[in-house]
Amino acid sequence: MLGAMKTLPYPSRPSRRALLSATVASATLGALPPFVPSARAQDMAQAPGADAAFDAARLGRAVDRAARLDQIRGLIIGRHGRIAVAEAIRGPALDRPVNVKSVSKTIVASLAGAAIDRGVLRGVDMTLAEAAPGLIPRDADPRVRAITIAQLLTLQAGLEPTSGPLYGRWIESPNWIAYALRRPFVAEPGERMIYSTGTTHVLGAVIARAAGRDLLSLARDWLGEPLGIRLAGWTRDPQGFYMGGNNMLLSPRDLFRFGEMWRAGGLWNGQRVLSAAWAEASWTPRTRSPFSGDEYGYGWFLAEEGGRSFAYARGYGGQMLYVVPSLGLTVVVTSDPNRPARSDGHVGDLKALLAEEIIPAAENA
Repeated sequence: MLGAMKTLPYPSRPSRRALLSATVASATLGALPPFVPSARAQDMAQAPGADAAFDAARLGRAVDRAARLDQIRGLIIGRHGRIAVAEAIRGPALDRPVNVKSVSKTIVASLAGAAIDRGVLRGVDMTLAEAAPGLIPRDADPRVRAITIAQLLTLQAGLEPTSGPLYGRWIESPNWIAYALRRPFVAEPGERMIYSTGTTHVLGAVIARAAGRDLLSLARDWLGEPLGIRLAGWTRDPQGFYMGGNNMLLSPRDLFRFGEMWRAGGLWNGQRVLSAAWAEASWTPRTRSPFSGDEYGYGWFLAEEGGRSFAYARGYGGQMLYVVPSLGLTVVVTSDPNRPARSDGHVGDLKALLAEEIIPAAENA
């Protein structure tokens, strides 16, 4: 049985705005504002100098258990940057790009942070009308203009979703952004999480429009170059915007580097890729998934098992990136992208693998 998840009270909206204005909106790569880490952030802080070893027997059991999960394609396990397990179990070589599905949402959220760090976007309280008014259809509900970057990041735009059974209708539409923004409101913006790839697609288009560049070139400059990872082109919409929220291609090894940067609070090999303020803000819980029950920040799911808080990115089929910074632990799992992976199915099995085998292998080293 997995341990009960501890939760933190969500900040009230006024205090959330105050927190973000103090920690994110004014952040730049050159000068970081002071901030006070939350209890979760303190628990998830990197443990400098900790032993990067694993209990070999337990780690071996973890690999054996993973191999018995017939949807798994690749597995990478590392501590403090050292890869201890790199197994292409049923899939392609681990340096070959694969579709990471909705892990793309976490990558786009990181690009939003990079845009704020650089002053391309003023901050998360910026509205659609301020950031990219030309993207809003003339016949959209007037409330669309007031949707904020924060609400796009947390999937709390309030609009009817374009994922699940409505996904096909959305991608068959002649204008994906207009279609997403013309959906009826099924909740007030900021009220609750409504999982929708269209919401993240709008976010990606806002970043691109504000920067005056396409999302692929931004991803290559802001993430690919500093991390030394390859970012191939992926799906574009009919207007030429790269898809936000799905279909990005990354190799498992490159995804491990992305996770390591996040584990280190935005640093890679001593170089700052994302501000510490953005890392803190992204791992602050702001809403909750209606499917898994796990908390959600800016593009990251947040959970706890066995007294260890961790963040994870999740894509259809079981494309997973887990980061457990208190143990210096980063785990990448790729799975069959054509089979569903529910929280009470394959993804639940992967979470149990992390909690019952991988985390103890690090704790008992």
